[in-house]
Amino acid sequence: MTNFIPIFPLSIVVFPGEKLNLHIFEPRYKQLIKDCFENKKPFGIPAIIGEKAIELGTLVEIVEISKIYDDGKMDIKTKGVSVFKILEIIKDLPDKLYSGAIVSYLNNYNNGSRNMMHKIIEDTRALHQHIEVNKNFGKPDEELISFDIAHHVGMTSEQEYQLLEYENELHRQEYIKRHLANILPVVKEMESLKKKIRLNGHFKNLEGFNLS
Repeated sequence: MTNFIPIFPLSIVVFPGEKLNLHIFEPRYKQLIKDCFENKKPFGIPAIIGEKAIELGTLVEIVEISKIYDDGKMDIKTKGVSVFKILEIIKDLPDKLYSGAIVSYLNNYNNGSRNMMHKIIEDTRALHQHIEVNKNFGKPDEELISFDIAHHVGMTSEQEYQLLEYENELHRQEYIKRHLANILPVVKEMESLKKKIRLNGHFKNLEGFNLS
């Protein structure tokens, strides 16, 4: 299935199901949001990585326009719907300041493993404990999927984009699990190093080693 969508390129990776709040201030995107809201149409957010537009992005729907300022700027709430692939960018649209694209939509196979997801959630909370942050995922653990966790495990934009490429939930889970397996030992070692630094200069109660 292919269709035309207005596009709003941003230097972020948006995931399906993600709730994203945006402050709209550029004239072209104020026009885009106005058109989409009035016509009840979604728009696309292609990922910009390394100042380059990448072919994948996420279709989002406007949940509400929270505030309109006197100068026409807006605060809006959106929600990710599905992943698309850009087939052709149409830069100039008649009477429009914004651009559009012809896109096709990726499949999404929800065949993940609950056991693996539980392990991911456990490791993510362990990570947060080590770095002393408290995150609310907004859903009961039993309802969480890979996309709900992805922004909370310390991946780079490139890694998040790679996750977006997977059409299979099980593959996404495996990718996040491997990432956490790599990063957790590093964070734990940093925590150990911080403790050693804090102890430096303190009186130490150490038992001597008997050489006999």
